[in-house]
Amino acid sequence: MGRPALSIARLRRWRAAAAAAAPSQAETLAERRSGLRTIRRVVPYLWPRGEGWVKRRVVAALAALVAAKLVAAGTPYLYKMAVDALGGEGAAPPAWMLGVGAVGLTVAYGLARVMNVGFSQLRDAVFSRVGQRALRRLALETFEHIHALSLSYHLGRRTGGLSRIIERGVKGVDFLLRFMLFSVGPLILELALVAGIFFVLFDVWYLLAVIVTILLYVVFTFKVTEWRVRIRREMNEQDTDANQKAIDSLLNFETVKYFNNEALEARRYDAAMARYETAAVRTNYTLGFLNFGQALLITAGLVTVMVLAALGVQRGELTVGDFVMVNAYMIQITMPLNFLGTVYREIRQSLVDMGQMFDLLERPADVRDAPGARPLMVRGGEVELDRVAFGYDPARPILKGVSLRVAPGQTVAIVGPSGSGKSTIGRLLFRFYDVTAGAIRIDGQNVREVTQDSLHAAIGVVPQDTVLFNDTIGYNIAYGRPDATQAEIEAAARAARIHDFVRGLPEGYDTQVGERGLKLSGGEKQRVGIARTILKDPPILLLDEATSALDTGTEQDIQDSLRRMGRGRTVLTIAHRLSTVVDADRIVVLRTGAVVEQGTHEELLAQAGEYAEMWQRQGREAEAG
Repeated sequence: MGRPALSIARLRRWRAAAAAAAPSQAETLAERRSGLRTIRRVVPYLWPRGEGWVKRRVVAALAALVAAKLVAAGTPYLYKMAVDALGGEGAAPPAWMLGVGAVGLTVAYGLARVMNVGFSQLRDAVFSRVGQRALRRLALETFEHIHALSLSYHLGRRTGGLSRIIERGVKGVDFLLRFMLFSVGPLILELALVAGIFFVLFDVWYLLAVIVTILLYVVFTFKVTEWRVRIRREMNEQDTDANQKAIDSLLNFETVKYFNNEALEARRYDAAMARYETAAVRTNYTLGFLNFGQALLITAGLVTVMVLAALGVQRGELTVGDFVMVNAYMIQITMPLNFLGTVYREIRQSLVDMGQMFDLLERPADVRDAPGARPLMVRGGEVELDRVAFGYDPARPILKGVSLRVAPGQTVAIVGPSGSGKSTIGRLLFRFYDVTAGAIRIDGQNVREVTQDSLHAAIGVVPQDTVLFNDTIGYNIAYGRPDATQAEIEAAARAARIHDFVRGLPEGYDTQVGERGLKLSGGEKQRVGIARTILKDPPILLLDEATSALDTGTEQDIQDSLRRMGRGRTVLTIAHRLSTVVDADRIVVLRTGAVVEQGTHEELLAQAGEYAEMWQRQGREAEAG
């Protein structure tokens, strides 16, 4: 009695597992809609408005495609006639073929095969520029959109996973453009031509055998491929995860070494690759099942049609040439049908990959230019915060009605404990985020009503940790103004007191700085960052704890460079070390998102309040250190 119960229990578990693995009707519908959306997004790249040369190339490529298929459809008939001519069978050849003979028909057969290949290659050559243009446009659109996304997105993104999404998406577009246009369409045309030939030259049974074979093959291929796509998606997710872990570990190479965690990183990476391996093995198993099922159906259809032809030859109704022609046509449609499984599988996968990329493209930027936004006109560089409120999470406000004014040419420092909202003010001024209440104005213009390009051009930022591109020192300085001359680059380097150091290097300004500038010290990186900000020559400066990560001696040197850079500019300094802002025209003290004190260094010390307490505490820490 126990065994049947166990079998029923197993059956129930299997059914539950199958139900969990099978996609819901809503999920399937969502996938189809996503695929249709993706196709709609791709079509404009094939048929763009106002670009006639693209349309002409697409039409020419399609014409070459049709010509290739028409030649292909007639090629087996030439083969049949040559066989019948050699065997002395069949009806008399058409008048235009009289005197050609078996040798001539064989040559014509060879020419037809060459023409088929020639038209196919012409099609690819004509379409090549269209496809490459589409890839470049889409890659550029994705690249620009990622840069347009808000800081909140980039703080949470996974660089390795993002790069894989873009890479697979662009490759998916290339595949979709090429194979949907030049594989699925031609296959349908070729199948229709062969089915028509069978119906005209033979009888309805041949046509019926071909149609049934094709229908069974297509249904089987599509069903199994849909199953495989879900497994392939899981494989992609594991591939993305493994790639992300590898890139993250390499970007944090020093941290891995500091904590002696190479083995931990290897285990994390291997665990991700193990999950990828499992999914990849399942993918290969299902591929074998798909290939065998396709071969079985195709072979059954081929044998059925060949048996019909063989019976016709035995009855004297068909010639040996007809038998050979039937075989040639079946083999001719078998090859693209075998390819259909691969094409459909890759198209489905391409739609998945492209869907992820288009999801990224359709992700809206949190901060956008207002309709009709005008360029910022900086006259003096006055910065005003008018009762500014903001919170990264609506349930946790950071700034609570902060108001302050920085007059043109004035230096104002913002200080306070960690979490008081100092750096948030800098991010709001640069408009990485929009305020939730109040306004930020520059020379009376609300930053939300001007273009972001003009706003960013007017503000120079020197952050706590200057990140450099993996290029030369000269390139990184010139990044402040890419059209600057070498003389201007060197002048900015002199102003930042780094010119002599650079000239002392074997390769000078052509010295590579390494990824994120790791070949330079913290002070050297900071000077390069100051030099490129000097080269940008903005009317407003934002110094976001620009020296807090440096040692005291280097900090003093950098402070001198920053003071010279700030002359004649409006400067907003966000600082942790109070010793760096004692010369500021005004110091604003923040606590829990509100201004609690403001004044000069001497005035604030005299008040014996929050600032004075911070000053004394940092003094004691410096003495103890």
